Amino acid sequence: QVQLVESGGGLVQAGGSLRLSCAASGRPFSSYAMGWFRQAPGKEREFVTGISRGGGNTGYADSVKGRFTISRDNAKNTVYLQMNSLKPEDTAVYYCAADNRRYYSGSDPLSYDYWGQGTQVTVSS
Repeated sequence: QVQLVESGGGLVQAGGSLRLSCAASGRPFSSYAMGWFRQAPGKEREFVTGISRGGGNTGYADSVKGRFTISRDNAKNTVYLQMNSLKPEDTAVYYCAADNRRYYSGSDPLSYDYWGQGTQVTVSS
């Protein structure tokens, strides 16, 4: 079991930046592939980015490539999402997720076993 707690969301103007954090507790953090997803009102949850257990492999949705960066610090049991050049369409609840079965999980939400409660990101125009 792992518990995930997101933080760092808030209100930001278009073009601004935010850094989300997801702190994990429970099993050794390095045994989990991690991902970030988001869900906007009236829309399905969508993949944003993922990172492998060791941090050497990452993947991004086309909509965030070049603007968002995922990273992890296994010593601090934390995964980060640096979001730059934010756009109003990035407004959503952002969730982190953990997979304890694969080295890297990618974009399929069904691959992930554990989810945080989410943190709201609102980008004003």
